[in-house]
Amino acid sequence: MQLAKQTLRKVPEVTIYFWIVKLLSTAMGESTSDYLVFHINPYLAVALGLIGLIASLVLQLLVRRYVAWIYWLAVVMVAIFGTMAADVIHVVLGVPYLISTVFFAVVLAIIFVVWYASEKTLSIHSINTPRRELFYWATVITTFALGTAAGDMTAATLGLGYFASGVLFAVLFAVPALAYRWFGLNEVTAFWFAYIMTRPFGASFADWFGKPILGGLGLGDTKVALVLTILIIGFVGYLTVTRIDIKDQ
Repeated sequence: MQLAKQTLRKVPEVTIYFWIVKLLSTAMGESTSDYLVFHINPYLAVALGLIGLIASLVLQLLVRRYVAWIYWLAVVMVAIFGTMAADVIHVVLGVPYLISTVFFAVVLAIIFVVWYASEKTLSIHSINTPRRELFYWATVITTFALGTAAGDMTAATLGLGYFASGVLFAVLFAVPALAYRWFGLNEVTAFWFAYIMTRPFGASFADWFGKPILGGLGLGDTKVALVLTILIIGFVGYLTVTRIDIKDQ
């Protein structure tokens, strides 16, 4: 799913590396969030996640061009805090996963509607103003919360377990790419549909590896988060050196 040529140096080129790091970040965010919440005071964990999110987004908004490690740091912090936000709604407030999934889906739809009404486009490669960048990150944050709730809903509420949920969302992730290639699905629609699916796709497999419940392998969130962090650092380092994700800028 290659999008049109980028016009802004604040976002990476959408290549296979983009999707690999995005999937790794969704999985890492799930495992890291669960590790922090269960190994330190959960309120402190959420506070630290929020501080990290705000700091990374401020840094991303302040730089004038796309910088791989800054951009992906923001995505990782969104992944961690987005997981926490969805979990707080379910665990602390007692909201069922189905309700939270519908809620975040409605919020995302509203953001898309307001974004399009304001800017007449939802393409990430037309983000050339601060307002469009704010719309972009609001969308990203909401997709992470939505994906977390949806993944937990299919695994726990619907009883599919983590592995079957991961397979389900892997198939849904592939659908827009095939529809774009074979049936001419609008590229922006294809991108955002796939982007939304990356969250439950990656998080479900992270839980499958880490958790001892719902069919999980029980390797532990610590090990899973550490391995995923190393992989992310490796890929982002490669992107920084090769600049392969800014070839069209």
